[in-house]
Amino acid sequence: MAIEMAKSDWILQMDADEHVSDEMKKEIKDILENDPKEFNGYWMPRKNWFLGRFLLKGGQYPDYTLRLYRRGKGRLPMVHVHEQAEVIGKVGYLKSALLHYPYASLKHYIKKWDFYNNIFATQIKDQLKGKNIFQKLFFTIMNLFVLPSHWLLTTFFRHKGFMDSWQGFTFSLFSALRFPASYIKYLGWYKFWFIVIIIVSAVIRFYNFPDRWGLSGDDGRDAMVALE
Repeated sequence: MAIEMAKSDWILQMDADEHVSDEMKKEIKDILENDPKEFNGYWMPRKNWFLGRFLLKGGQYPDYTLRLYRRGKGRLPMVHVHEQAEVIGKVGYLKSALLHYPYASLKHYIKKWDFYNNIFATQIKDQLKGKNIFQKLFFTIMNLFVLPSHWLLTTFFRHKGFMDSWQGFTFSLFSALRFPASYIKYLGWYKFWFIVIIIVSAVIRFYNFPDRWGLSGDDGRDAMVALE
């Protein structure tokens, strides 16, 4: 792994769809020059780009992630998806944000969303092993009705996702739908769920949201670069 091969005193761990802003470069440079001995790592806020804007509400910001740590003091367990690094010792916080561009278009987002739902469906299979009929019924009600409703209301209203315009609603909606989507995939009702996705996507297209932001194609990088 690249972490073990690093030669510098500090390691900045990044994914291919992440970008260090000028403000973060300056802040990290100041840290390295001063070399504060009390900290072995730093949490950094992350801004997530979604269909034409950074999501700053709906629980999507500051979205702290631990990416900067002293060599020999941090490691990545590599057990689960999107896990955080583990750092030995005291950890501080950066002020400037890491810029995250995970989805090039609505089509790209739905494709990745469906990919992770397949993983969650496998996890559901393991969770329900050995459960009785009443426990399975409770699990069904929670995933088809309670959890998606709670998640949508919490992210869109309580955490003010509506302030991120239609992108905030779209993200809250699909985040909530991951619960029934994963469960339906677990049950094997693929045709039913495929119809639901077509309807939801058609509604978004009907209001011309992606086209309005120049994101109707498979690559939305031009819009991302323009914003920077």
